[in-house]
Amino acid sequence: MPVKSACNLPVATYNVSGEYSMINAATLNGWIDEQKVVTETLISFKSAGADLILTYHAKDAARWLA
Repeated sequence: MPVKSACNLPVATYNVSGEYSMINAATLNGWIDEQKVVTETLISFKSAGADLILTYHAKDAARWLA
């Protein structure tokens, strides 16, 4: 059940610095495709019902979506 359906308040998510660092390290080591992983992460937040998403990847995501 999405978080949004369990409450009547706006839902915010925060992509913490540790997650950001892990994604960057894995990208630098060639283990993952950064754009795909970040996009999947942001979509999962939205799918859970987030009204607001805070992330260190905001500038990259905006560039990818432009």
